Amino acid sequence: MTMPPTNPVRVPQTKAALGRASQAKTQDELVASISQLYAARDLGAITRELSPLLAPDIIPVFERLSDKQRAVMYRLLPKDRAAEVFEILDPALQSDLLHGLQDAEVAQLFTDLDHDDRLWLLDEVPAALATRLLRGLPEQERVLTSALLGYPQGSVGRRMSLEYVSTRANFTVAETMERVRDRLDDAETVYTIPVLDDSRHVVGVVSLRELLAADGAIVVADMMNPVHTAGAIEDAEQAARRCADRALLALPIVDREDRLVGMLTIDDAIRILEHEESEDAARQGGTEPLRRPYLSTPVGALVRSRVIWLLVLAVGATLTVQVLSVFEATIEQVTVLALFVPLLIGTGGNTGNQAATTVTRALALGDVASRDFWRVLTRELRTGAMLGLLLGALGFGIAAVAFTPQIGLVIGLTLLAVCTLAAAVGGCMPLLARAVKVDPAVFSNPFISTFVDASGLIIYFLIARTILGL
Repeated sequence: MTMPPTNPVRVPQTKAALGRASQAKTQDELVASISQLYAARDLGAITRELSPLLAPDIIPVFERLSDKQRAVMYRLLPKDRAAEVFEILDPALQSDLLHGLQDAEVAQLFTDLDHDDRLWLLDEVPAALATRLLRGLPEQERVLTSALLGYPQGSVGRRMSLEYVSTRANFTVAETMERVRDRLDDAETVYTIPVLDDSRHVVGVVSLRELLAADGAIVVADMMNPVHTAGAIEDAEQAARRCADRALLALPIVDREDRLVGMLTIDDAIRILEHEESEDAARQGGTEPLRRPYLSTPVGALVRSRVIWLLVLAVGATLTVQVLSVFEATIEQVTVLALFVPLLIGTGGNTGNQAATTVTRALALGDVASRDFWRVLTRELRTGAMLGLLLGALGFGIAAVAFTPQIGLVIGLTLLAVCTLAAAVGGCMPLLARAVKVDPAVFSNPFISTFVDASGLIIYFLIARTILGL
């Protein structure tokens, strides 16, 4: 199957390929040229620009055009090339493109997609269009697609392929190879072949490489390997992670009775993982994931992806203002304390963010789980304390020389306390989020920074009051 990238997967562009496909024009030059030709309504010239391009070379150009330009450009492609381009387009761009095509074209494009690719597209289009697309499918295709839609959102059942080759434990190698040859045209993967018993339970797996090297009379049961499976209702990211970690070309997907219902191929597993990592990266930075290429995202969508988080963080920042107002008298007595507020806030926030990012990534990779809470807490406390000692010693030396030893001691002790607290909070928040079934990235950098800012200031002024006798 050719895999459409969901932001996640991109077809790499080499200079040689671009030069060969577009007469040495860069992507930016192609976009500028096509935009000018579009404005001049010179469709013949646009066709000549597109004709040398391979489908993967067209995708980056598509992502830089407006919706109307994209629809016109798509109609000028040869039929076979157009179908290939549509299949590897980002699902969000597929959805946009459908609105500019006639119903007959839309129905054909949707029918030609693989079952799992249809699910990616259906997740992007409005409900009314999704219903119309499903009604336009042939009956058998509609039944298969509806079966995938029956699995929970986010489960691997919605991402598995229904087009695979299986064999039976009592079949010979020759019989299995005959089954492979019969399905070569429509199977998504033939490199990993699940072995079933009479009740369709997965009892093993055999690779095409092993079959090609084996004698045709050998029984499959004598050469099959142990099998790793995933439940159809299991989280798609967890199943994809298992497939990638074990370097499997395909992972059999089973129902509650361990009967085979589909296969998760390695390309789909990578696509799922990159999609999830894009979401995590966006949320760690205080935005919502775009779910489409940046240059094809409307400015309004960019604003919506950021404004809610900014409002939430702005409200959270009022905690810092409240803390400063409570200790206003302390600042008036020793105005030099105000000079170090940005330093302490920045150091605490960065320390917490580092810990949160590290633990969030470890969660995604399966290195830690919620049950490891206390182990993570003790490690981060030690890490934060060591960082605090190093930074605190530096802060003490600089502040003692620039001001007084008492001020240096305040800064040094505050850095020690703030780094220890920030590392502990940053390391534990993702684990707590996972325990309550919330995306750990949501509780990462933005919220941790807000919490550490307020608590760090409280620690700062309490230490200052104690040491300076205010």
